[in-house]
This record gives sequence, structure tokens and C-alpha cells, in this order.
Amino acid sequence: MSPSLTTITAATGSLVLAATLTGCAGTSTASTEKVVTVYSADGLKGEKGDGWYDKVFADFEKQTGIKVEYVEGGSGEMVQRAVRERNNTQADIIVTLPPFIQQAGSKGLLQKYVPEGAEWVGGGDKAEDGTWTSVVNNYFGFVYNKEQLKQAPRTWEELLDPRFENKLQYSTPGVAGDGTAVVIKAMHDFDGQAPAMEYLKKLQKNNVGPSSSTSKLAPKVDKGEILVANGDVQMNFAQSRSMPNLGIWFPAKDGDRPTTFALPYAAGLMDKAPHGENARKLLDFMLAEKAQRQVSEIGGGFPARKDVKPTDANAVALAGLLRGVEVFEPDWNDIDKNLTTYIEAWKSATGS
Repeated sequence: MSPSLTTITAATGSLVLAATLTGCAGTSTASTEKVVTVYSADGLKGEKGDGWYDKVFADFEKQTGIKVEYVEGGSGEMVQRAVRERNNTQADIIVTLPPFIQQAGSKGLLQKYVPEGAEWVGGGDKAEDGTWTSVVNNYFGFVYNKEQLKQAPRTWEELLDPRFENKLQYSTPGVAGDGTAVVIKAMHDFDGQAPAMEYLKKLQKNNVGPSSSTSKLAPKVDKGEILVANGDVQMNFAQSRSMPNLGIWFPAKDGDRPTTFALPYAAGLMDKAPHGENARKLLDFMLAEKAQRQVSEIGGGFPARKDVKPTDANAVALAGLLRGVEVFEPDWNDIDKNLTTYIEAWKSATGS
């Protein structure tokens, strides 16, 4: 997702210096501060202050007096930053897409904390050891320009057509969560690493080039600068409110049904969180029934809690998008173990 590492005071939207995060992690002063720092993949904070994070963080501060300091970047970049800061932890909570939340866990960055309400989150959407829990469910997808393309391409194979030369782009696997998802879905749809890489090698002739930010691709599609890009349902659905030419679709292998897989925003408590108690309160708040009911209405996403079944217009539209689409479940343990191998194979195939 986005490469921006700007730190934002979420409740006010005002910029603050990233240097404010380099203070006394783990000290008694830090533990009593009325602040909590969130490192997150993008998509849940609105560009106009109208996203799910904006609403939830503002409500949290009003209720508790605790300000949320927000740092946004790619899922992989957020984990890498947390690794670099291991000896002076700055983040209290990290929110990333799979497989990077699993990566954070395997690197020992997370401590066990099961938020209130987590019993309503499906088993595949939370860690068995209690180190992370999904707070917003989501699905991988693609976007296309509805004005210039009268209908979405149906298959992966259609994207090889010369009309998409320099009109197609996907975010960088290994850096962006949604970019990594391109590799995961291709490996599923083409039934293995080798045929997937063979396809992505062919696709490269139409690809504009690398992009560390998935969120920045949708505006390019909306304007017609490119015709097709990768994304995810929650982020793109929210963006479509201000981007009328944006359509969401799910590629299929020729002869098969379109497919997707869950790509939730998963949150974990940092192992040496300087404001651990505040972080626990925020995790509880994000998973509370009220915040979960706002996921579709405000955020354009799917509640993580299975007992929350919204009926707002967005929830109905989102359900419609997935109708007829096969949802498969990746083997996240395998992907976490072999992610470097898969990314290196992609780099070799595409010359990236």
C-alpha cells in the first residue's frame, strides 16, 4: 500500500514531525502519556478525513482523551520499519494486510493480546497464538476505467491484449500488500508458481512499471491515464465515492470462475509497545460493535465480527460485488515461510 511515512495526529488531521516518535520508548513517562501510535497500511483513512480510521480515532479520543498518532505506509514497509526500530520501539499497534501480519508475528514483533469481541472473529481472521486480530475484513480485487472500457475485462488472458500496453499497472509485490496479492492470486488461478510466473512475464510487456503505492493507482485509472490496476474492495469502494469512473472486478483464468480471497486489515499489539495500555484500549475500541457497524457505512469494508451484519446501502452493494465470485483461502503459513522465494521468482520473471 502507500509508501508515505507521514505521521498524522488523526483526530485533528494536522501534520506533526516524525521526530516526535523518537522519544523515550518504554519509560514510565511514555507509559503515562495520553497517546497511542498506530503503524498502518493505507486504505482505512480517508483522503478528506472521512474514512473509518478518521471516525474511530476521533471517537476514541473524545471518549478516552488519548490521541492517536498515525503513520501510514506499505504493509511490508511498516513491518520493515518496525524491525529497524526493534531496540527502540515507536509503534504501539501495527495494522497490515496478510502475509505481512504473519511476518510481523514470526519476527517476534508482536505480543499476545486478544481484544474484547475477538470471540466473534472467524478463526482464519485471527492468530492462533492471540498475537493479531482482524479489525476490518476485505477482499483482493482489480479496478478498471468504466468510461473507456464499457465492461471489465473478464480474464487474466485479456490483459495480454496490446490495447493494454502501458495502460496497466500493479503495485510492487513484497512492498505493497495488494501487490503481493497479485502473485498469490496468480499462483492460485494458474495452479502453481511456475505457470503464474510464466503469465506475469508475458503481462510485463503491458505493465507501466513498479509502484510502491496501491492507493495511488485508482486515481490514475479514474482519470484514464491507465485502464486497469490492482487494488482491494474496501479501499477502491471508498475511493469510488469521489472517482466516478472506477469499477471493481475480479479476474478469472480463461474457462474458470472469477476468484478472490480475503485480505483483512489485521491489527497486533507491538511486543515493546511504549503505550501498551492505551493500545489495548484502542484495539478493544476498534473491535467494539459500534465501530464494527461503521465499517461498511463509513469505511466501505466488511466487519471483522461475524455477529455484526450491517444492512446499510454500502453493505448491500459490497455483497453484490462478491456475488458469483469464488472465494479461496490461501495457505498463509506457507506464504509466510516462502514469501521471499515467491518474490524473487516474480523479480526474475519480470526483470524487476
